[in-house]
Amino acid sequence: MTKPVRVEREIAGVRLALETGQVARQAGGSVITTLGDSKTFAAVTSGGPREDLPFFPLFCDYREKAEAGGKIPGGFFKREGRPTTKEILTMRLIDRSIRPMFPDGYKEDVQVLTHALQYDGKYNTDVCAMIGAFAAVRLSGLPFEASLGAVRIGHIDGELVVFPTDEQRRGDSRLDLVVSGHANAIGMVESSAKELSEAEMIDALELAHETCKQIVELIDELVEKAGVEQQSFTPPEIDTDLRDRVFEWKPKLMRALRTDGKHERDAACDEVRADCLEKLTEGVAEDELAARTNAVKEFFGKLRKKCERACILEGKRVDGRAYDEVRPITIVPDFIPRQHGSVLFTRGETQALVSCTLGTPDDEQIIDGIEPEYRKSFYLHYNFPPYSVGETRRIMGPGRREIGHGMLAERALSAVMPGKDRFPYTVRIVSDITESNGSSSMASVCGGCLALMCAGVPINQPVAGIAMGLVEEGDQTVILTDILGSEDHCGDMDFKVAGSGVGITALQMDIKIKGVTRDLLARALEQARKGRVHILRTMLDAVPQPRAEVSEFAPRMETLKIPGDKIGFLIGPGGKNIKALQSLYDVRISILDDEGNVQVFGTDAAKVKACKDAIVASTETPEIGSRYKGVVRSVRDFGAFIEILPGVEGLCHISELAEGFVGQVTDVVDVGDEIDVEVINVDDRGKVKVSHKATLPGGGGDDDGSSGERGEGRGSRDRGGRDRDRGGRGRGRGGDRGRRRGGRDRQTADS
Repeated sequence: MTKPVRVEREIAGVRLALETGQVARQAGGSVITTLGDSKTFAAVTSGGPREDLPFFPLFCDYREKAEAGGKIPGGFFKREGRPTTKEILTMRLIDRSIRPMFPDGYKEDVQVLTHALQYDGKYNTDVCAMIGAFAAVRLSGLPFEASLGAVRIGHIDGELVVFPTDEQRRGDSRLDLVVSGHANAIGMVESSAKELSEAEMIDALELAHETCKQIVELIDELVEKAGVEQQSFTPPEIDTDLRDRVFEWKPKLMRALRTDGKHERDAACDEVRADCLEKLTEGVAEDELAARTNAVKEFFGKLRKKCERACILEGKRVDGRAYDEVRPITIVPDFIPRQHGSVLFTRGETQALVSCTLGTPDDEQIIDGIEPEYRKSFYLHYNFPPYSVGETRRIMGPGRREIGHGMLAERALSAVMPGKDRFPYTVRIVSDITESNGSSSMASVCGGCLALMCAGVPINQPVAGIAMGLVEEGDQTVILTDILGSEDHCGDMDFKVAGSGVGITALQMDIKIKGVTRDLLARALEQARKGRVHILRTMLDAVPQPRAEVSEFAPRMETLKIPGDKIGFLIGPGGKNIKALQSLYDVRISILDDEGNVQVFGTDAAKVKACKDAIVASTETPEIGSRYKGVVRSVRDFGAFIEILPGVEGLCHISELAEGFVGQVTDVVDVGDEIDVEVINVDDRGKVKVSHKATLPGGGGDDDGSSGERGEGRGSRDRGGRDRDRGGRGRGRGGDRGRRRGGRDRQTADS
């Protein structure tokens, strides 16, 4: 077996090792990467050329196999299924980093496959897989402009930290920043933050780039030791004559680009393209027509990009806005009245219909992977239906783009969500893009924030998002605020910034040029901040603050705490008790922990309160002196058994039923009667004794001996209206005692 090639370096106190030559030797390039004690595998393979495709067929995949975390997959089949959200996000991180580094015109079928081998519980395997993928691409010998590195940066106790552990990242870190880049520039940025300032974010980006340089050096060392030579690539020969003829349509295309409205503009540009195609394919032989048509379309696409860049550099964006101008914003709160919170957010030709739904702790999302299982009480889903851009396509599950945009918006808002101690609801946001012309993910941030406020979620700060662009030509640099879809396509950098008036909560950046200086980043982030503040002011004009109460259609919630040893009783055998309560009161009961914290949710506030009272009563431990309204469950010669709490009965001895002599128990109470009692004793075995006499005026003792009416209305029990002749049992206390026991009127007999 070939001896493996290995390189190793300690970066910021964390061991990083790359090894090749032992596994997957038939792949174009393969690497095992070790970060700390976490390991990933990456393999890169190239197929044949696909000149028939109008795009570069690059496929990136990342999987977290259960054995990497010492687990067995759940489900019936006991094997991994469709990729998780985290796996898809990692695939996007790899793709967005390496795709721009292949030369223009390269159309080989390339697959980059990565998966986790082991997870040490500290260093996440996503960045580890990115580094391995970058190294494998270089080892494959494919034409690649430069080696790439990747790093995660945290912000803990006021300091930036390289490769923070997962515990730090989920705990005290104010920043979760993933950056990839080569020796000369940053290439890709993905970040969530807890209102970090622009200056702090730039410091983090600079530290990330310096760390990426060290990783690039390690990858270059591995490639050199492995003796890999990079393949040469000759771009397809350009038909300069045809290109020049296509570019003759530039004046007509420039005029078409000035058309107002996205669809109207596209229609005008399509008309110019159709004219160009007709003229330049006229008289072409049938066997050459398809190739000629594709070539004209490709050159026309480049011409349109060139024309739009020219418009921008001349100071005239295609929709007529200034560089730093935000498109008109329209906000309709409570657009769907019966939703817990909803808003229709429109910015220019981009529109999002966003809803907020409040649920119970049972609605939390369970995240199960190679990391320890955890729950999410806030999540956001983003949908991009084809009608939003006037198209038709096959309807399937959410794609990688929808997963990525949804997570970006979720990260932007999660930083300002209230703690569960303040707001114990589970919160789900759904953003349906109903129109799109750029910045739909940032429209989801704005609409999501407004929907939260409409739903009565007490967020810490309102958050807005804005998409920025950059066009650079020679010494001329233009930063664009609130970019259109076409400006994103033709620009040199696009970055999306979300945050509050205090600081940044999310940042996503893709850079297509070779380098971005700190000064340029500072200018771009400052222009983004001004645009963000403008949007925030417009949002607050529509919804000034979170609603004081949740929607009448949202679940009502009551929180209580029961003794920990009573949890089993509340649940009951096989869940019998808790299911009965949920059915009786039409609520959902959630037991939050082993300490006895319980929440009751339901749409009817009265039923929620009644269920809470029932739970308190059923789990309460009777104490001496406590008073209850009990129900007589059985009668004996020596007394009555009174149910004072669900499942808890106390004995009321015949001597404690009433003042004075009681001949038999049924003279005072019968089965089914309600009676007020006081606990007078609880023995070591939990047996309870109660007294009805103690609840009567005077506490059961004789008064001053005067005759006549005493204790009118004591107990006020209704025994079905039975009148009994007491037969002169007044015992010298006067004739008519007028006593009402259990609702039965008793009178002494006429003498």
